[in-house]
Amino acid sequence: MYNTFKPEQPVGLMDFVKAAKSCVKEITPAELKAKLDAKQDFLLVDVRESAEFEHGHIDGAHLVPRGIIEAAADTSYPKHYPPLSGARDQQIVLYCATSGRSAMAAAVLQMMGFKHVLNLAGGYTRWEAEGMPQVKEAEY
Repeated sequence: MYNTFKPEQPVGLMDFVKAAKSCVKEITPAELKAKLDAKQDFLLVDVRESAEFEHGHIDGAHLVPRGIIEAAADTSYPKHYPPLSGARDQQIVLYCATSGRSAMAAAVLQMMGFKHVLNLAGGYTRWEAEGMPQVKEAEY
């Protein structure tokens, strides 16, 4: 799969983000809030790092950093994360700070066979800017 990808010019982060966004569906903060308010059955996954999560996140989100998403989603990996690895047929909404990491994570999950994956457009930054509810951890 990857060994056939030989671009003429080196690619950068935004090239990967653009490619991922071209194959994943997005959801707006208002649409996500409506799903949360309606208590719809879906898995909400924050792919940021733990320090970012502690500064604020969406209520009910599971923290699965982008760097371990493949391992967490793979049931054959000994330390997989059952709420994610068991959600292949469930709707999953992913978010990060601005929607780049989560778009790449969504694309990877789709490659792994997850059928209903959405990316939060604009990420947590947009969620926060639009005045949506947040959970803040105690900071000492």
